[in-house]
Amino acid sequence: MNLFKMMQQAKAVQERLKALEEELRALTVTGEAGAGLVRVVVSGERRVQKIEVDPTIWEEERELALDLIAAAVNDALAKLDEAVQAKQRELLAGLPLPPGMLGA
Repeated sequence: MNLFKMMQQAKAVQERLKALEEELRALTVTGEAGAGLVRVVVSGERRVQKIEVDPTIWEEERELALDLIAAAVNDALAKLDEAVQAKQRELLAGLPLPPGMLGA
């Protein structure tokens, strides 16, 4: 493989990574807990945008509601991590990258 071709591929990777960053900033995921009693929306920048709590659980079981909020945040962050990895694999598919560059 000649140097010029390698530089072209490196530029292509840079452009794809920039596109990925922009796409991830626009991404949102929703995590749930308690069979949907609590929902948390997280942005691609790992910011909590919205928390919804069913009013009945908030009034009757405040401690449980707080636990469910934490669980829903963790669920949303896990889903975000999965989405990020899927987008990375999709955008960089077919490029000659070193093993392990995108994680497992």
